[in-house]
Amino acid sequence: MDVSSRFLGELEAALAALRAGGTGVRLPAGPGRAGELAAAFNALAGSLDEAAAAGAKEDRLRAGLVRLAAGMRGLTTAPALAALVMREVPPLVGAPYGCLFLAEGGAQRGREDEAGDGSGDGPGGGKDAGRDGAGGGWLVAAAGYGLPEGPEAPPRRFRTGQSLVGQAARDRAPIVLADVPPGYVEVASGTGSTDPAVLLLLPVIAESGGPVLAVLELAGLRAWNRAERGFLDEVAGLLAGRLSLLAARAGGAEQLARADGLAVDLAARSAELAARGRELVRSAADLKESTERLAERDREAAERDAELHRARGELDDRARALARTSLYKSEFLANMSHELRTPLNSLLILAQLLAQNPEGNLTEKQVDYATVIHSAGSDLLQLINDILDLSRAEAGRLAVRPEPVLLHRLVAYADAAFRPVAEEKGLEFLVSVAPGAAEELTTDESRVRQVLRNLLSNALKFTAAGRVELRVAAADPDEPPEALRAANGPVLAFRVADTGAGIPADRLEAVFDAFEQGGGGTSHAYGGTGLGLSVGREIAQLLGGAITAESEPGRGSTFVLYLPVRYAARYEDDAFEDDAFEAGAFEAGGFQEGGFEQSGFQGGEAGPADGGSAEDGS
Repeated sequence: MDVSSRFLGELEAALAALRAGGTGVRLPAGPGRAGELAAAFNALAGSLDEAAAAGAKEDRLRAGLVRLAAGMRGLTTAPALAALVMREVPPLVGAPYGCLFLAEGGAQRGREDEAGDGSGDGPGGGKDAGRDGAGGGWLVAAAGYGLPEGPEAPPRRFRTGQSLVGQAARDRAPIVLADVPPGYVEVASGTGSTDPAVLLLLPVIAESGGPVLAVLELAGLRAWNRAERGFLDEVAGLLAGRLSLLAARAGGAEQLARADGLAVDLAARSAELAARGRELVRSAADLKESTERLAERDREAAERDAELHRARGELDDRARALARTSLYKSEFLANMSHELRTPLNSLLILAQLLAQNPEGNLTEKQVDYATVIHSAGSDLLQLINDILDLSRAEAGRLAVRPEPVLLHRLVAYADAAFRPVAEEKGLEFLVSVAPGAAEELTTDESRVRQVLRNLLSNALKFTAAGRVELRVAAADPDEPPEALRAANGPVLAFRVADTGAGIPADRLEAVFDAFEQGGGGTSHAYGGTGLGLSVGREIAQLLGGAITAESEPGRGSTFVLYLPVRYAARYEDDAFEDDAFEAGAFEAGGFQEGGFEQSGFQGGEAGPADGGSAEDGS
């Protein structure tokens, strides 16, 4: 096996691994063009691995958010909530330092008339920076992660507008310090210490423009990405909802205690008022139950909204990832096409000239070698064309150029192209047009020829004895698939029948999958790429038609191409603009240069110009 064949084998295996979702797939570096292609493939594979790693990171963040929400449900105090948040959140975003400040003595609304912008000498402005500040409630450190002070140190306290903690509460907006000066805060462990690179102060604000309930302070050794920032915003929203719920419950309990005390006083003064007091107690109990029910409904609604928001975000992220993957694949295929077609152009012309031996100065064995070279180059060219056509079809970018086409031209083309192949194999080859068939149809002639080449090439390849027949007739109204019957207008049926090996019933649909063969799997006993029928079905659908198959093992197969007489576009034609896809004088199924056509040599292979597409999609 030469270097090019071995490299192509490795490339096909690597592409299959990527398609199966594998990671860490790489091609070995090498010299020349193969090395350049390997480098391009490795760059693409690396980008896909990075995208997969980013997706895994987002999955971990979502799982952490779900775990945090579940842990909050059983907690009934704000300090317990703060401890849970500091235990779960900093490790998920890679923050070696964190502190959560809870509002004390009333929630902080960040009023502009509150004076004081204190500063400090550490994260949040220092230990005592807020004690002499101006008006507003206090923000008190309730829980921390990796704090440098010992357990005996008093908790940090700041007023609204004092230090960066208080300023974040007043502004009701996050504060990010991208370049933290050395010594501002120290991240320490048992083996050493360092300075963080970024500092974030995130206010926790109640819903509907409510008060500031807390401020979350985090220090990191790197900047947080968009997914991590989004995760922190969701944590802030989740914490705000839980703190609001705890405050509402505390207020309800105070109201209930006040009502009970009033009922006792009234009962002591008057028996009549005592009855009314008992009624008031019952009313207060009902009010508490209603308040709890409303709070539970609000919480459930908030959870549903958060879940919907996360689901929408996940769908958007996956759509963007798929779009990036499709773009990388298209760019890679375009580059591969351009680089491989250029040398194939010269190789096919030279091989065909040598095989024709116009001056008679080559031996018979040399002519055979030239024929083999031409056949192998043709197979490689068809593999490139099939892969590119399949990629275009999957991306919805396969161009269709409809024009009036005479039916007898298509039939004459099929007869002239495949009769020599059938005679060489000793097969009977029949071509017929039924009376009543439309003499002209509007479609893309080159695409129809490409599909017919695949179907006839498959039939000849898999038929060892007997006959291969192409019959063209007007389809009965109930004959085409239901989707095609819904389109008004006559339909032509191009029926390719053979007496070959046949296909098992459970494999009929699988043969239309890429790289599949009728016998099952991707091991191609009859040669071919396994792409012909897959590309053919995509082209038929773009032409407004369809392909169906019937087969019986040992008796042969029948493939039918249904095409509307008048083409009606299903999609807006949108041809590739990339020069790499259109580079070279290549047609969809054949190569032409200087008057030589690829179909001139078959070297015993079934089917002209396609390198032999297999009945199972090869």
